[in-house]
Amino acid sequence: MNWETTAANPAVPSCDVLVIGGGPAGSTAAALLAEKGHRVTLLDKDRHPRFHIGESLLPANLPLFERLGVADQVRAIGMEKWGAEFVSPWHDQRQTFFFARAWDKSMPHAYQVRRSDFDKVLIDNAAAKGATVIEGCKVRAVDFQPDGSGATVQARHDDGREETFAARFVVDASGRDTFLANRFQAKQRNPRHNSSAMYGHFRNARRHEGQAAGHITIFWFEHGWFWFIPLSDGATSVGATVWPYYMKTRQKSLTDFFLDTIQLCPALAERLQGAELMAGVEATGNFSYVTDRTHGPGYLLIGDAYAFIDPVFSSGVMLAMNGAFAGAEAVDTALREPARTAQAMAAFDRVMKHGPKEFSWFIYRVTNPTMRDLFMAPSNKLRMEEALLSVLAGDIFGRTPIWRSLLAFKAIYYLMSLRHLPRSLAAWRKRRMNIRYVEMPESGVGGQ
Repeated sequence: MNWETTAANPAVPSCDVLVIGGGPAGSTAAALLAEKGHRVTLLDKDRHPRFHIGESLLPANLPLFERLGVADQVRAIGMEKWGAEFVSPWHDQRQTFFFARAWDKSMPHAYQVRRSDFDKVLIDNAAAKGATVIEGCKVRAVDFQPDGSGATVQARHDDGREETFAARFVVDASGRDTFLANRFQAKQRNPRHNSSAMYGHFRNARRHEGQAAGHITIFWFEHGWFWFIPLSDGATSVGATVWPYYMKTRQKSLTDFFLDTIQLCPALAERLQGAELMAGVEATGNFSYVTDRTHGPGYLLIGDAYAFIDPVFSSGVMLAMNGAFAGAEAVDTALREPARTAQAMAAFDRVMKHGPKEFSWFIYRVTNPTMRDLFMAPSNKLRMEEALLSVLAGDIFGRTPIWRSLLAFKAIYYLMSLRHLPRSLAAWRKRRMNIRYVEMPESGVGGQ
């Protein structure tokens, strides 16, 4: 592709990097690459502010905000989150994990945020750093050069106008739309997990007092688990992540079904007594999936465009932004030092796969009775609780030496499972049946 000729043709705007999607992954990558001096164009099919689920952040997000230069803006819109509370109907006590007790004591809290406000902070930051941000513009097709030297991107503005862009590199941050993964038929339902979700926002939900007001609470119940996320404007995000078989039992409106489901969890129902649902209830299926690649010639995938895992540990935004940091380094190397592209992409691949792998070990077992027992009565022998808290804080990419302690925790889990073998086998059979259940059709909750 003749880039000088293309750049001179105003009918085909050219750029070094075209980013598909303006969620946390895309906006972060666009800001970082623009800072590095690349010509970046970000296309987002929606306009900000826009609704999105996933309001709970992790302490490991905070250093990323500092590096992006948005820490003060996030602080201004956030509800401080100092811990995570777990409530189980099979246990007498509640258990709260405080991030300040994690291995690394320097990240004692995170935030809960309205994603409409948070995502706008990030996309505005990308524009401020020099990226060309075009909202209301949906990517329709991407045609890569055979030699991997670039791509032509076809897009349609929300006024119906068609536009073509030429890019040296494409970053797919399209969220659950998984644009390139669908194009390459590279996306598959996670064979080891299967869940659906429904969620809404309430006003006047009962919160804890003082510093605990911002805690996220996870409520286990028979069909899965609930989240309870307080926001700074007084709203509370409540959602149920359930096995798909349960969603198939719905024979009434989604709102009524959701409210009835809440009643199956008395501890949550008590927190919502007198609360009012603020708007309609949303639902999504095919909740967990993975893509068979993180990159290819002239492109890479970040955030939910690569994979989505069950959100029980609020890892989504952190994994998306951390992947964007790694992706920006890889793209910068590929554009400046093509001879080092393979090495850079291999390093990026390791980062992208590491996060889902470490969180998923816990996610696959979080509804198992043995794992519930360990969470509800944690032990810090061999610093296991500190290591577990580091995972809950998202501190899995740095130099914090948590891995031997996590290995000890996993060994305890397996030993306890053997000790209660009949219970463990029953839980394994139930889970196996649930993940093989045919899931509900996917709703359009994309991130482009």
